[in-house]
Amino acid sequence: MSTIVIPYTPRPLWRDTIHPALARCRFAVLVCHRRFGKTVGTVNEMLKKAILNERKAPVYAYVAPYRNQAKRVAWEYLKYYTNPIPGRTVNESELFVELPTRHKGSPGARLYIIGADHPDALRGIYLDGVILDEYANIKPELWGGVIRPALADRKGWAVFIGTPRGQNQFYEMYQHATKSESWYSCLYRADESGVLPEDEIADMRAQMTDMEFRQELLCDFTASAADVVMPIDLVTDAAAREMGAEDVAGQPVVLGVDVARFGDDRTAICVRQGLLLREMRMFSELSTMDAASAVMACWMEFSPDAVFIDAGAMGAGVIDRLRQLGYSPTEVNFGASAMDDARYANIRAEMYFKCRDWLKAGGTIPSDAALKAELSAAEYRFTGNGRILLEGKDKIKERMGRSPDLADALVLTFAHPVRAASGSKYRQARRMGKVQRAGSM
Repeated sequence: MSTIVIPYTPRPLWRDTIHPALARCRFAVLVCHRRFGKTVGTVNEMLKKAILNERKAPVYAYVAPYRNQAKRVAWEYLKYYTNPIPGRTVNESELFVELPTRHKGSPGARLYIIGADHPDALRGIYLDGVILDEYANIKPELWGGVIRPALADRKGWAVFIGTPRGQNQFYEMYQHATKSESWYSCLYRADESGVLPEDEIADMRAQMTDMEFRQELLCDFTASAADVVMPIDLVTDAAAREMGAEDVAGQPVVLGVDVARFGDDRTAICVRQGLLLREMRMFSELSTMDAASAVMACWMEFSPDAVFIDAGAMGAGVIDRLRQLGYSPTEVNFGASAMDDARYANIRAEMYFKCRDWLKAGGTIPSDAALKAELSAAEYRFTGNGRILLEGKDKIKERMGRSPDLADALVLTFAHPVRAASGSKYRQARRMGKVQRAGSM
């Protein structure tokens, strides 16, 4: 095979440490400060592996949160570094470069630039390797639901890269990598890597907020933790606890229901009993009638002492339908006054902080990455009169790439105090035929 020289001169850290590690390990998480060169380094790693791949029709992908961002950040790099390769072709409309084939009648290696906002581009294909850039801003279900299965056929590799954005799925993946012998992980701060001059770092420190500097240049996952309602460590401890239904027997059973508002939002139902989150159920694209049926199924299965439903948008229709059928849900308006309205700006803030107190008291949740990320995402501030106000749900969705539906369903179980009394009344009413079953809709 002829020698191909690409115009890439790796920085010492990449040459001596990172590239050798990526050659050894199938999976890797790189936490790097701004201007570290992570996009250039990983694009060239992908290119090298594509050139050396002797299989038929290899497929690689560089994935960023948005297609426009992926094109702006990586597309020009990919074209530039592949330019010296004789016979390589460029597809501007579909954003891929194809290398010369090694097998007659079969395509050569293709290297795609893809946005996570268009996940259908990844469905149904296999992957020999993938780079997930700014993974903190990519929906975590894209990895488990689409990309990881696509790597299975050819035992493809994956590299997660980015700068911290609080304690979310990127943090979770980094923690997993540090504990796994088969994964490679690294964290490079600007004051340690030697990439940026000291005077430039000093100037940036003077012009950036402390949180911005710690997050963007020192790679501090806890930079914004002071304003996070439920820090990831608190949530992680709750997920590590072991508790069964027998441990909370006799305590009130409460359902929290967050009904999908629109688009890709999901209807979420959480069943909490005492210190245990017993059940989580997620539904996509449910009509009002179907959502009501899902709530009734849980109601009949768990005989709850209280059911709290977010009354916003589609939730009001679900509440009305349940009441038509003889059920008695309690509607909750997230913007309504808190019980402790001297401390909280609204009941939404109060519920989140009650959930935090519950976690501190020993609350136990499933080890679910989506739930943990959503619970640790909400930030708060103080209003002019000193009351606590949470950031808007739309702001969280913009930052995470999805709505915190599971978290909202769980915190709804703290809307009002509940005693273990009404459950027996519900069971008695059902025996007397005063409440319709789900199948009778």
